[in-house]
Amino acid sequence: MTPRFVLASGSSARLRLLRTAGFDPEVLVSGVDEDDDGVTDVASHVRQLAERKADAVARVVGDDAIVVGCDSMFELDGVQRGKPASTVEALAWAKQSRGRAGNLHTGHCVIDTRTSKQASAVAVTVVRFADATDAELEAYVASGEPLAVAGGFTLDGRSAPFVEGVDGDPGNVIGLSLPLLRTLLAELDVRITDLWR
Repeated sequence: MTPRFVLASGSSARLRLLRTAGFDPEVLVSGVDEDDDGVTDVASHVRQLAERKADAVARVVGDDAIVVGCDSMFELDGVQRGKPASTVEALAWAKQSRGRAGNLHTGHCVIDTRTSKQASAVAVTVVRFADATDAELEAYVASGEPLAVAGGFTLDGRSAPFVEGVDGDPGNVIGLSLPLLRTLLAELDVRITDLWR
């Protein structure tokens, strides 16, 4: 019997990515606090948050589901960036990033509630930014998009023209690495193709 596939995230970008790849997950937002204050190890932080999100949802969905939780954070020069708290912060971040490169970390956790097994890992993608003008960045921030995404940018929205390229999985920057998801599912003896709709 095919298990239910549950995304423990309210991210429309993650949901779109999964649907485009042939999945139709149920969405159940975990409600886990994403406090980013005092983060010293980005990889550990996003992994732990992904685990907490997946666990919170796994506890309520029953014993017939595959639950996926994720959390993302951007890092530039050792400084961590979750979602910007204001348009002022978003613009400052955008200006600091232009013409430079940083790392987008996404923690992933998969729980099979049928067996109570879980697997988790972190994917890292290097993001290289264009040397955008002040006017371009101001217009982007005015769109409101950066306030909803880790680091204040994404590859599947208005900020895409300001990203010159990535080294690693582009999906990871959107919020979920499909190759890593496949690997984690395999660790739980689940074939990713069995979850296609």
